[in-house]
Amino acid sequence: MAASPSRHDVFQAIADPTRRQLLRLLGDQEMPVTVISGHFPMSRTAVSKHLRILAEAGLVKGRKVGRETRYRLDPEPLLELKQWLAYYERFWENKMAMLKHYVESGKLDGAEPAASLKAVQPTKKE
Repeated sequence: MAASPSRHDVFQAIADPTRRQLLRLLGDQEMPVTVISGHFPMSRTAVSKHLRILAEAGLVKGRKVGRETRYRLDPEPLLELKQWLAYYERFWENKMAMLKHYVESGKLDGAEPAASLKAVQPTKKE
């Protein structure tokens, strides 16, 4: 049985909403965990665990200043996420282009059946 990797990848790290909030918070300035934890309704230990996962993914860096560690965002690993998402942008752009064509065609007066919007609207699974 293979051992699980000790490092988290970017996708695992950003999967949690708290960690995404941490990244947003640290995008503006470097902060110690005591200040960071004040922004969340959880213990400092819980915040530290989230920071550790982000650090393992390379998304945050910590540096010692006296007795505290200050954390900051390192956005470089997010390039992997951006490259992965770039492939799927073509699907979004296609839907937006279809919507733009529909709106600009002037067929919003009710003469065109709503069925033509099916290509734009997501379908519900029953």
